[in-house]
Amino acid sequence: MPRAKAKPEALDKPERIAKVMARAGLCSRREAERWIEAGRVKLDGKVLESPAVTVTAASKIIVDGEPLPLKDEQKVWRYHKPAGLLTTHNDPEGRPNLFDSLPEDMPRVISVGRLDLGSEGLLLLTNDGELARQLELPASGWLRRYRVRVHGRVDEKVLDELINGVTVDGVRYKSIQATLDRQQGANAWLTVSLIEGKNREIRRVMEHLGWTVSRLIRTAYGPFQLGKLAKGEVEEVRGKVLKDQLSGRDRSGFAEKSKKAERRPADKRTERSKAGRPKKNARKGAKIDPINQPKKENAHRRRQK
Repeated sequence: MPRAKAKPEALDKPERIAKVMARAGLCSRREAERWIEAGRVKLDGKVLESPAVTVTAASKIIVDGEPLPLKDEQKVWRYHKPAGLLTTHNDPEGRPNLFDSLPEDMPRVISVGRLDLGSEGLLLLTNDGELARQLELPASGWLRRYRVRVHGRVDEKVLDELINGVTVDGVRYKSIQATLDRQQGANAWLTVSLIEGKNREIRRVMEHLGWTVSRLIRTAYGPFQLGKLAKGEVEEVRGKVLKDQLSGRDRSGFAEKSKKAERRPADKRTERSKAGRPKKNARKGAKIDPINQPKKENAHRRRQK
C-alpha cells in the first residue's frame, strides 16, 4: 500500500543521516548505519561509505535506489506477540517473523525493543525509528513488567535480593523487582519488573538462580498495557492518549527515580495479620490467569470487615 503523503520536515540544523533515516520510519538508527556501510545509501549522488555524515533539508538521500520517504505522522501501536514469531524483518534461516503477520494496510513499522522467539505479550510498534530508540533506552525510566512461569521451588528471599542487581557470567544486570505470586507443585508464577531489559535478561537470571523459564509474557511497557488485546491483535494508540503517555503525563508504568527501592519495615501487628491470613488463590486446584491477575483487596478495608 502506498505511503500516505506528508509534509517534508525541515531540518533546523544539520543532523546525522542515520537519525534522519530512522525518523522517516525506514529503519532503526543502527540498521541505517549498517545499510550505509553496506553501500545501500547515496547522498547527493555519491554512495556513502560511513554513517558519520550530517545532512540538511537540502540533501538528496537515496536508499536502495529510492528517495528517502517523507516522514509520516508519528504513530504507535500495541501488539500482542504470540510465541514462535521473531522480532526481526529478516532472518537468514527463514523463520516466521511478526511483521509478515501484520495487517496489509499498516505502514512499515519497527519494534520498540524486542521479545525473543519463545516470549509473548505486549510489543510496541512505531513508524518512527528515532522514537523507538528513545523509548528503548533505560533513561526513559519506563518499567517493563512480565508474568513469568518457572520450573522449580522458588525462594522468596533470593527473589528479594534481585532488587540490588545480579551478575551472571560476567554480565551485570541492574535492579530487578520480582515477587512470587503462586507456587504450585514444581512450578511457580512470578511478577518481574525491570528497566534495562538486556537480551534474554529474565531467562538468564532465573536460570542462574536454578529455575527454568517455561513461559514469559510481557504485560506492560511503561504506561502501555497489554490488557485484553488478543494474541496476534494490533491496535493503534490514538490521539490524546498517545500524546499524554509519550509526554509522561500518565505516570503509570514509570520506575521510581531512586536507584534503590526503599521498603518500609512491617510492624508486629501487620506481620501477625499476614501470618494468620490464608493466601489468595492458594487453594489446591485454583486456577490463575497468567496475564490479568485479580486485584488484591485493600488491607485496611479487610480489617474493617
